[in-house]
Amino acid sequence: MRRSPVDKRAARRVRCASLCEHVSERRRPEMSDERAIIGIDIGGTKIATGVVRGTRVLERVLLPTPADRPKEEVLHQVFASVDLVLERTGYHIEEIEGIGVVAPGPLDPRMGTLLYSPNIPALRDIPIARLMRERYGRPVLVENDANAAGLAEALFGAGTGYAHVFYVTVSTGIGTGVILGGKIYGGRTGMAVEAGHVTIDYEGPLCNCGHRGCIEAFASGTAITRRTKEKLRQATTPSHLLDLVAGDLEAITPIVVGEAARRGDPLALEIVEETARFLSIWLGGMINVFDPDIIILGGGVSQWGDLLFPRLRQLTPTYSILPRAAEVAIVPARLEADVGILGAAALFAAT
Repeated sequence: MRRSPVDKRAARRVRCASLCEHVSERRRPEMSDERAIIGIDIGGTKIATGVVRGTRVLERVLLPTPADRPKEEVLHQVFASVDLVLERTGYHIEEIEGIGVVAPGPLDPRMGTLLYSPNIPALRDIPIARLMRERYGRPVLVENDANAAGLAEALFGAGTGYAHVFYVTVSTGIGTGVILGGKIYGGRTGMAVEAGHVTIDYEGPLCNCGHRGCIEAFASGTAITRRTKEKLRQATTPSHLLDLVAGDLEAITPIVVGEAARRGDPLALEIVEETARFLSIWLGGMINVFDPDIIILGGGVSQWGDLLFPRLRQLTPTYSILPRAAEVAIVPARLEADVGILGAAALFAAT
């Protein structure tokens, strides 16, 4: 009797759970409840900093990111967030085991340097690990934000029990991370898997990275907003999208697109379908390269939920050459709210 893809995925998960226990004859990394770690997530709009024990964020501070200001102002805001979270929790810096910092890449995790970010101009050539060590006197680990988020999801989120995890966050840009046996795959230099900048059409739209046709230029939140505005300007029939934003095109976001699609708006449904197809073409290629057990999708666009995930599960295997591609689970992330802080702290679990 032939098993369904669901049955096969269940069996594969059992095998993965066994494999995870034996990767390199070591236990999967764990987060100790006995040690306090500061996690810092430097994002395009906000800096989120928290004190973490185990898998619990004891306190968090959110400050705006001065993304278009000099890097000194970004650093000042990062330091301010750490000082504030220590003040709120009552911890002395000597009680903190380490500080994890995550930010959009490319960055050099081995040197602890933020190299540059296409979406945050201020994050260029910042030796963040050295500066944090000099100020706070604690060990500092630095990682790409998507890698760290993928690590958190693999250790205690949607990827628990799977050996090979491909993580995607679709928000302002598209970030990705690959986790193998509880460890981030960083490649030769530690900067691997900038898969948001894999080209799916060399004549496609210009990406913020300077190249054309990256999946980020087609399916990120920024790209979705751009396409929606273009279609609305060309539309000859009314759309619920305009009703939802009171006619203000600048108020269009992927969340608004999802809401209009749920109301059956044809233009919004077209945008969702296009996005699902773009992502599926790309994810099929990622399956060809990495053959993961599970694909975890986070970020604002994942909030489309059942508008998006059934189509991804249906379409993605059709763009992969691997005969068992349909067995790859495609699921929403579980740790969305604090995933950056938890991922930054999880870097110490993986050491």
